[in-house]
Amino acid sequence: MNQALSGTLARWLTGPRVAGLPAPAAMPAPRLSFEFFPPRTDKLEEQLWACIRRLEPAAPRFVSVTYGAGGTTQERTHATVARLVSDTTLTPAAHLTCVGATREEVDEVARRYWQAGVRHIVALRGDPPAGAVRYEPHPGGYAQAEDLVRGLKRIGDFEISVGAYPEVHPAAVSAEADLDFLKRKIDAGATRAITQYFFDAEVYLRFLDRCLAAGITVPIVPGIMPVTNFASVQRFSAMCGASVPGWMGQLFEGLDDDAETRRMVAAVVAAEQVRLLQANGVDEFHFYTLNRPDLTYAIAHILGARPKAG
Repeated sequence: MNQALSGTLARWLTGPRVAGLPAPAAMPAPRLSFEFFPPRTDKLEEQLWACIRRLEPAAPRFVSVTYGAGGTTQERTHATVARLVSDTTLTPAAHLTCVGATREEVDEVARRYWQAGVRHIVALRGDPPAGAVRYEPHPGGYAQAEDLVRGLKRIGDFEISVGAYPEVHPAAVSAEADLDFLKRKIDAGATRAITQYFFDAEVYLRFLDRCLAAGITVPIVPGIMPVTNFASVQRFSAMCGASVPGWMGQLFEGLDDDAETRRMVAAVVAAEQVRLLQANGVDEFHFYTLNRPDLTYAIAHILGARPKAG
């Protein structure tokens, strides 16, 4: 054979050898948690509870329920969390923010959660109210998330999760300042950080290196956002500082009017992202469900999360 090799054989002989990801059976099922947002209408409440019931058999470590911007869904959030305690097998975590309330008002909400049996709070500074250009602490309120964490610890022995930003919070003056904010929240008593979503595993792994170098040793749980509407994700990512890789745009190209194929692509992308992180030692993931259960359930199934027998 004197003729020059070309095509697949040439690339195989001359290119890098890339090992495959471990087989799914070779890795234990990851620990999962799910995030829901509270309904604004009775119809959306029915949709939320259908979502909760669909995902309950996956036995997540906990499920979190968000606040609306500026605390606008406080009562519905509380009602949802209280019902999760009384009517399901799930462990709820209630979001609580600093926005639009005094310390006394926030403390009262936290006490109501404690009385309802809630022992896990996701403590966040919160987004500015609608129409506000930037965040301003409420008069007499908690100024930052670290202050909220300290206040919660005075009320009860809550498990407290806080936010973390692998690609830096959009309001932070620098990556170093943002990491210092995270360290202060942990030092104030937070027991876990949940990250903003990201799509490039390397972004999270490098962030983990930076956290460890800063002395942060609590779990840094990666937030995973299955993409169902690529245009919406692009818009939201531009506002929150999350980068969207070019390859993702190529995967969703031409699928604007093909929701079924979009869901299949989304499941593959998210499952592959998680499996790559698993191969690097990560074993816990927080899914932003957007109250759409079937996609999250399919991804959990791919990853080995199964309903318990019996």
